[in-house]
Amino acid sequence: DTEGLLRIKEENQKHYRRAQRHQEKKEKIQRHNRKLGDLVEKKTYDLKTQYEHLANLRRSHILELTSVIFPIEEVKTSMRDPADVSSESDNAMTSSTVSKLAEARRTTYLSGRWVCDDHNGDTSISITGPWIILPNNGDYSAYYNWVEEKKTTQGPDMEHNNPAHTISAALCYATQLVNTLSLILDVNLPKKLCNRRVNTAFCGENLSRHRFTRAVKKLNANILHLCFSQHVNLDLLHPLHTLRNLMYLVSPDTENLGR
Repeated sequence: DTEGLLRIKEENQKHYRRAQRHQEKKEKIQRHNRKLGDLVEKKTYDLKTQYEHLANLRRSHILELTSVIFPIEEVKTSMRDPADVSSESDNAMTSSTVSKLAEARRTTYLSGRWVCDDHNGDTSISITGPWIILPNNGDYSAYYNWVEEKKTTQGPDMEHNNPAHTISAALCYATQLVNTLSLILDVNLPKKLCNRRVNTAFCGENLSRHRFTRAVKKLNANILHLCFSQHVNLDLLHPLHTLRNLMYLVSPDTENLGR
């Protein structure tokens, strides 16, 4: 029994010495982990600072781009509310008729259905200049109506102020701006509308209604994708308002522009 007790004591001493070595290793690993934690924290802070710097650079480039090359502005029109005009001409008009006229003014027949648009008739959005505008309610029917009319009409097109030309130019500029913004922001667009095909899609050959509508839908989808990536307020966006959504995206008031 005495010999067995001595063996057990020797084994316990070996285990104790081994436990001390393990404790030293544990403390060494803990010190190493603390150093790594401090290093990771510093690197994270540096990375966050670089992200902020990069966001500021992107923001400055975008604001310069949209102020010098692609300015987007809201163009006021001098149209009066039909309800107000009618009420002035007929003092006996009932309030229900006035409200119906106001509601009719805010409604547009677009692609086979009635669309409510509070900005209809009040403003338009211009790009690169006040003469290149798009309808605020997203009604581009003037383009494919002009294309269909041109197919049936003989002779050259002498209408220099044709709204179809303005719509085509505005959509072409909008597509170029969207592609440039995607490069600056490093955001992949869900729909492909490259600059080489822009000249064919909007500024080249006359498109049928189906092809034109498809191209516009791609452009609107890309714009909304960019707006979502920059955390633009969703209450401001509308799937049919091409230039208005772009205007909200590149606005200096957009806090997360460049993220």
